[in-house]
Amino acid sequence: MRMQFWREAVEDIYCDNPPHQPVATELWRAVKRHNLTKMWFMKIIDEREKNLDDRAYRNIQELETYAENTQSALLYLILETLGVRDIHADHAASHIGKAQGIVTCLRATPYHSARQKVFLPMDICMLHGVSQEDFIRGKQEKNVRDVIYDIASQAHIHLEHARSFRKKVPVKAYPAFFCTVALDDYLYNMRKVDFNIFHPSLQKKSTLLPLHLYVRSWKKTY
Repeated sequence: MRMQFWREAVEDIYCDNPPHQPVATELWRAVKRHNLTKMWFMKIIDEREKNLDDRAYRNIQELETYAENTQSALLYLILETLGVRDIHADHAASHIGKAQGIVTCLRATPYHSARQKVFLPMDICMLHGVSQEDFIRGKQEKNVRDVIYDIASQAHIHLEHARSFRKKVPVKAYPAFFCTVALDDYLYNMRKVDFNIFHPSLQKKSTLLPLHLYVRSWKKTY
């Protein structure tokens, strides 16, 4: 019902008849101000609706598709609000969104495992002989850490791909990509604990994130 509400709300927003709901009203104003693309909103809603069945991703490609249609789509919209419509920025946004989706899946693993749910790609788990039960029990054996290493490596690869476009991406697009600061921080901290996804330090806030964000902003890079 919630997804249907937002699907209808987006349709009404683009017909200049937004529902009387605070978020929808602000969204309508943003659409009018920045000429935002309707397709990205619909992709987010459709993908979220498909993901409501609470099942594990069959493979890393499924996770990347989900991330592309949610996280990357949101970055495309942020780029539009910044007045950036550039193919190189879009390519960078695609890879950053996928990295963000993968890292979000990893970060949420301890939370979901405590609730008897595991969403990590099944193909990588099977490759290392790891079952969902291993994560639910919070095991920390090498094969469990190998699963996390493989998945985290994919996020790192996407960040490196995004940065390969850096010289071609307009500088005014960079604020949309500063989320990479938090992604880099989490992946770095995970390496420090040898990819033990259940290590307590990974659940703590990083006090240095604001400083890292300032430095990245000052250097005009992502």
